[in-house]
Amino acid sequence: MKKLIALACLSFAVVVSAPAFAGAQHDKMKGCNKEATDMKGADRKAFMKKCLKKDYELKADGAAAEEKPTASAAPTQQNKMKTCNADAKTKALKGAERKAFMSSCLKG
Repeated sequence: MKKLIALACLSFAVVVSAPAFAGAQHDKMKGCNKEATDMKGADRKAFMKKCLKKDYELKADGAAAEEKPTASAAPTQQNKMKTCNADAKTKALKGAERKAFMSSCLKG
């Protein structure tokens, strides 16, 4: 009897929480469909597959979005900032010199 009650409670929890988890995926599907309005056939299918992945970010205006960079991708802005900060620290730069160095380092 206890197992039956526990199973009923667990089932209820799953049924109640399922729409909450589906909401985010449903919203992502709507956004992907909005971005793929001008695509057809295999192109649309490939885009939808890429768009529905976890690392894809939708654009707010429905324009094509960019994927988050991976570890193997080119250096990210955050990685550049870490490297430039380390270089500026080793050179003991301060004030205007540091600002100028950081600006040129982050551009290049």
